[in-house]
Amino acid sequence: MRRQPENAARGAAAVRVAAQAKVNLRLRILARETSGYHQIETLLLRLTLADVIRVRRAVTRTLDVTGDAAAIGPVDENLAWRAAVAYGEATGQRDGFAIELEKQIPIGGGLGGGSADAGAVLRALDAMAANPIGEPALLRIASSLGADVPFLTSEHAYALAWGRGDRLLALEPPPPRVVMLMLPSFPVNTAAAYGWLAAARAHAPPDADTGRVLRPGRLSDWDEISELATNDFEPVVAERHPAIGLMVRAMRDEMGLAPVMLAGSGSTVFGVAPGKAPAVGGGGTHVHDAQAEGSARPLRVVVTGTANRVEPVVALD
Repeated sequence: MRRQPENAARGAAAVRVAAQAKVNLRLRILARETSGYHQIETLLLRLTLADVIRVRRAVTRTLDVTGDAAAIGPVDENLAWRAAVAYGEATGQRDGFAIELEKQIPIGGGLGGGSADAGAVLRALDAMAANPIGEPALLRIASSLGADVPFLTSEHAYALAWGRGDRLLALEPPPPRVVMLMLPSFPVNTAAAYGWLAAARAHAPPDADTGRVLRPGRLSDWDEISELATNDFEPVVAERHPAIGLMVRAMRDEMGLAPVMLAGSGSTVFGVAPGKAPAVGGGGTHVHDAQAEGSARPLRVVVTGTANRVEPVVALD
């Protein structure tokens, strides 16, 4: 589903946009380029869970974070900040900006929170511009910021991505479903996960499913999605963190969710509930504490939903 053009915010002094989280319903890590980057093949679907971004014109440049601010790190390394700076460099604009970032997406869990913030800022700045550069140019900026950023900058709620994540084929989103997220207390470093995968493949080649031909016309069907759902990181991450396997089995075998898999490189595990989801918005996301059987470490459970549209940029008074 394509969102409407965001010209309603043209020239606005301040805007708000929801930076939606994502899950990878399929994630295959393919050949490594001489540059060090890996080619990927992935199915990306947005969630209703989202950070809230407000962007205002300002004299100086500032970034204000509420929520899980302690985990954000240095401002100049934050993806929302880097996106704003990159937009200015690409357009020749040196204007000031004030970004207010209200964190709702868990940090470092494989849900694309930082990338979603970057994509939302790019969309916001272009929506505010007197002469917007448009989505193709935004995607070129996004591709320099990370593999998930192009999708989360695009107008697509669901897409097949390959290459470095910058080649996108828009797909009709599958019917809305409730999604359960289990978030353990430990993080997983993405670079380390790539290292574990490389070490495993040094002894055994990727399985034959790597070359599977996907049929775009069937990728909006949950049965088809469940059949092809896989994440190359899951076995190597679960080997180092057995709690991942416990969560997968609990959600799949005891709760009847499908598909159930690691989100990105982790450490979040997500499961999709059967049956049509009720209307779930950002305010319909629920969080509570729990503990996986056999694990001494606490975890958070977040209940949210799949999205069938990209939330628009909204002008503020």
